[in-house]
Amino acid sequence: MQRLVTDSFRAVQGKIDPRNLSGQFEVFGYDFMIDADFKVWMIECNTNPSLEICCPLLARLIPEVLDNSFRLAVDPYFYPAEDCRKKVDLMPRIKYTLIFDSSIDKAANNNKQTDFEISDDEEQPLIIAD
Repeated sequence: MQRLVTDSFRAVQGKIDPRNLSGQFEVFGYDFMIDADFKVWMIECNTNPSLEICCPLLARLIPEVLDNSFRLAVDPYFYPAEDCRKKVDLMPRIKYTLIFDSSIDKAANNNKQTDFEISDDEEQPLIIAD
């Protein structure tokens, strides 16, 4: 799943933040399917995921994900770096993993030729990696 999400960001990295604006973030919602052979397929990525709390599991997960996302994205602007690391006490059930870093991946992708291209007037394709 992490590789699929990373590949999806690599596919559209020039479209997500073309002006390299800082001080912004977005929560994406990814939908996956696991087939009978336990192969993972990415179905879609939503830029406006549903945050509806319709069951006890989501009632616990959604607030934690949002709270931790705000702590990671917003707190560094209001607290010094050393205070922010102490203050950001991420809830242990929600784990964050860096899967895409534009400064690293952009340099790596400049050296590779891709098999697809996304133009402004086309729908963005769903990229599924094997």
